[in-house]
Amino acid sequence: MGLGSTAKKIQTLSDRAEAMYKQVQKLQQRITGLEEKAEETHETVTRMDHQLSEQRALLLALADEQGLDGEAILAEAAIDDAEREAEADSAADSATNADAASDAASGDATAE
Repeated sequence: MGLGSTAKKIQTLSDRAEAMYKQVQKLQQRITGLEEKAEETHETVTRMDHQLSEQRALLLALADEQGLDGEAILAEAAIDDAEREAEADSAADSATNADAASDAASGDATAE
């Protein structure tokens, strides 16, 4: 009777170990896949960054040819972008603060 119970426990343990081993193998495959995707993404971003630099140089040359100050135009565009981001961040912060205040108010009401 004792040996049968022990054999059953060993079989259960063996089954669990096999299931865990399969899970670990799946995780290893997923990690390998993620590493490959990350490398591909890095290569794509590097390539796009290089192309963007080439396009910027071309646009600056065209602007110069047309008698425009390309650097001033880019600086103005960067300022406009920064202002839009600041406004968006401010709006998001206001919404977050309003949500927090609302949560606090409802918490106070339920506490009473």
